[in-house]
Amino acid sequence: MQFDPNELDHTAVYKLLTGSVIPRPIGWISSISEHGINNLAPFSYFNAVGDDPPHVMFSTGRGNNTNKDTLNNVLATKQFVVNMVTEELTEQMNSTAQAVHSDIDEFELAGVTPIPSLKIQPRRVKESPITFECELVHHYFLEDHKNGGACVIIGRIVMMHIADDVLLDNYKINLENYKPVSRLAGSGYAKIGEIFSVKRN
Repeated sequence: MQFDPNELDHTAVYKLLTGSVIPRPIGWISSISEHGINNLAPFSYFNAVGDDPPHVMFSTGRGNNTNKDTLNNVLATKQFVVNMVTEELTEQMNSTAQAVHSDIDEFELAGVTPIPSLKIQPRRVKESPITFECELVHHYFLEDHKNGGACVIIGRIVMMHIADDVLLDNYKINLENYKPVSRLAGSGYAKIGEIFSVKRN
């Protein structure tokens, strides 16, 4: 079958897209408000976009034309942290996906430990083995939307934190110790499964 997204309900587009583009890494984004309140929320529209210099992106939906706290914070402070999600952190990550008042500190809600960053103000999740301190370089609001659209955030990584037990020689990551979790559709998540190699021609 063929589908013209302009002729589909937004919910149908969402299901087709998030069920097809899988697995998706999860950016557990921590930010801080202008009043010093910590915020922590997961985003599966997330990925690396380049390494020279290193940049990442995430996109946050705007239901009913309303910004999420993460977006307001990043636009105000121009800073955020990406905390990578592992198997052990799945429940804590999921607890921060709920909509709560902007005065709520999601670090406390999830029961994770905020620790200082080295170059920016937002806190990092101590329990995450890999965290990236980022500075905002660009944002873009999607146009022609039906329900508020989304905003794409691109940030430059200014500091990388890699736990010793997930780091191998020559800057490689130990996947057996790292145990990252990725997002599927609906309530589905995935662990690293069978790994195979294909040499480039």
